[in-house]
Amino acid sequence: MKVLLVNASPRKEGNTFTALSEVARQLEKNGLEAEIVQLGVKPVRSCIACNQCKVKGLGHCVFDDDVCNRIIEKMADSDAFIIGSPVYYGQPTGAALSVVQRMLYSAGNLFVNKPAASIAVCRRGGATAALQTLNMPFQMMNMPVVTSQYWNIAYGREQGQAALDTEGMQTMRTLADNMAFLLKKIHADGAPQYPEREAWQPMHFIRQDG
Repeated sequence: MKVLLVNASPRKEGNTFTALSEVARQLEKNGLEAEIVQLGVKPVRSCIACNQCKVKGLGHCVFDDDVCNRIIEKMADSDAFIIGSPVYYGQPTGAALSVVQRMLYSAGNLFVNKPAASIAVCRRGGATAALQTLNMPFQMMNMPVVTSQYWNIAYGREQGQAALDTEGMQTMRTLADNMAFLLKKIHADGAPQYPEREAWQPMHFIRQDG
């Protein structure tokens, strides 16, 4: 089983990478494969609601000039998803939000039912708001959100300082242990076992009669 981890920090080996690396090492200790993908510093498009991914049945975003579709390709062979982001103004990075929204909309079938988790890294505050923002799309996709002993948060400002957050690093390891436990239960009989669900019944709040 494989867990795909995405580093949404523009700093390749900053504190977000430190937190994700702690998770990855613990996943590997549990016998799982872990891969960390960098969003990097190149521009990431936002969704423009063109709906071409649905109309054309692409299975990926119509825009193929950034990292979004590369992550979608990796998700096809992954059993769980984790994204980590630094906190900017109480929010995840814009790139993190853009890529998650485009991936889940254009290739949601590759994410639905697969366990997911978010990690927020900050200097001082805003991490809980960023964490909540990152988790909300997973809840809409029937992706079990994996928890830890505390919110999945690590603290640090300068590169590598998050490693000094002993409770934060323990939280990352506990997250990895919980992720491994859940995945092993889901795959206990070979093929993954997911619950049967009712067909979606969407309803808008604005209704027109007659």
